[in-house]
Amino acid sequence: MMKRFIEEYKDKTFDLIVIGGGITGAAVAYDAAGRGFSVALVEKKDYGWATSAATSKLIHGGLRYLQNMELSLVRESLRERRILENIAPNLVYPIQFLVPGYRDLKRNKWILRAGLTLYDILSYDRNRIWDKSKYIPHHSWLSKSKIMRLEPEVRSTGMTGGSIYYDCQSIYPERLTLAFIKSAVRHGAEVSNYANVVNFLFSNDHKVNGVRVEDKLTGNLVDVKGSLVINCAGPWADIVLNLADKSGNSKHQIKRSEGIHLLTKKFKTRHAVVMWTPSGRHFFTIPWRGYQLIGTTDKDYEGNPDEYKVSRQSIDQLIQDTNDSIGDGKLKYEDVIHAWGGLWPLVDDQTEGTYESSRKYEIYDNASDGFDGLITVEGGKYTTSRHLAENVLDMVEKKLNRIPKQAITDKALLAGCEIKDMETFLSDLKKDTPDFETKTVDFLGQNYGSDCRFVFDLARENPEFSEIICEDGQIMASVVYAIRHESARTLNDILMRRTGVGNVGLPEKNILEGIARVAAKELNWDQSKIEQELNIADASLRLPSA
Repeated sequence: MMKRFIEEYKDKTFDLIVIGGGITGAAVAYDAAGRGFSVALVEKKDYGWATSAATSKLIHGGLRYLQNMELSLVRESLRERRILENIAPNLVYPIQFLVPGYRDLKRNKWILRAGLTLYDILSYDRNRIWDKSKYIPHHSWLSKSKIMRLEPEVRSTGMTGGSIYYDCQSIYPERLTLAFIKSAVRHGAEVSNYANVVNFLFSNDHKVNGVRVEDKLTGNLVDVKGSLVINCAGPWADIVLNLADKSGNSKHQIKRSEGIHLLTKKFKTRHAVVMWTPSGRHFFTIPWRGYQLIGTTDKDYEGNPDEYKVSRQSIDQLIQDTNDSIGDGKLKYEDVIHAWGGLWPLVDDQTEGTYESSRKYEIYDNASDGFDGLITVEGGKYTTSRHLAENVLDMVEKKLNRIPKQAITDKALLAGCEIKDMETFLSDLKKDTPDFETKTVDFLGQNYGSDCRFVFDLARENPEFSEIICEDGQIMASVVYAIRHESARTLNDILMRRTGVGNVGLPEKNILEGIARVAAKELNWDQSKIEQELNIADASLRLPSA
């Protein structure tokens, strides 16, 4: 069970305090706790609410990074793709991509074939997997005529052929991030969402030795003490670092990139398809949960990250890019069911734009800035976060003069993912749960893994909790489970990061109000609070009109 430690914290001094509950902070907390460190993790909103939830639902090697000859980044990503397949078998699966080739240089079929051949070579160990049903073959070459038979909606003008290759899909990255958090808790980490760092604490010799945290649910200020503080705040990393610099002269600044995604009705395509804009930037259209996922964009963002929202302009531009690339060219704003976006923190390497910026990461010992006891992580990508955490812990062990311990995170199944074979697991689960619809069993089995039995148990205790609340088969019991066992504290936590009901757009009014009523009983909300939560959810899920 996940508890908000901030509510009962006394005077414990932790080895590490991790700021940020996205995938980077979650991976660092898990690795550190697994090596025996005492760990506190604080997140100013909900776990995985920002960048970690704004993905293309992919765990991938980064084919495009080969353009910049970032071979080590691609190799690292492909290795981590395999590891995540292993340790999160219910949440990560191979997915087939079609990439068409055209006459222009950037999309030339021979360049694509060379790149995919190198991609295969760099993923030489891709089939060293625990679940053998997730075999990934080499890429294959297709003629133009074969592509048009397979996918007639792909643009044929100038096409010279293409390829099929494989990467992996994370069907629910919010729950994958949560699985890292739960794994950290399982190894003794103490965590708290809605715990905002407002200042740093310093010892008499000016060393960072903790953080002042505001409990956003109560308003209480709590001083949490720790030997080291790890800043994993993603797009907010430089803002957090500036809290430590009382002079106001901090020169640390990260580059931020906006990436948005659209969800529309299902296309007639059978594959995920790689597409290009006229400027040469690639993006995807991917089947997901019975809909079509389109994204991502990659555009400089200069504003305050706390004020970021998906704009109508960004949606319209992605619609135009899609119409230029696939389908009948008639996709319109009214066809968009849901849109989401986020900001990617990039290491500022002086490239002209964010699309060309590397997804490498940097780990800074801020002692060189005069803030001993603080480490800042900048950059990175979801797929490589587990390995990033290993590198952070290498620095931590040196800073704390600890004997290095071997990381365990590549060898152990994540919490809730204790499954050896998904096909057998789902087959057995259906036999054990004849009282639930097949789509419910499939959905809970994939998204909750070995923990799904707790959700089924809740549903059996109360007939109201067996109500299906999403077309996938999700049930009301998941709302109760999210609150009692997964630290959900708002309606948006439940909709977007625990149950997935809101990830396919704004639910029908009766479903939304039913979820709010169940949540209200668990969290003691009065009618005013219920209406407030409903209004927040409606505003966050409703598409921008202008």
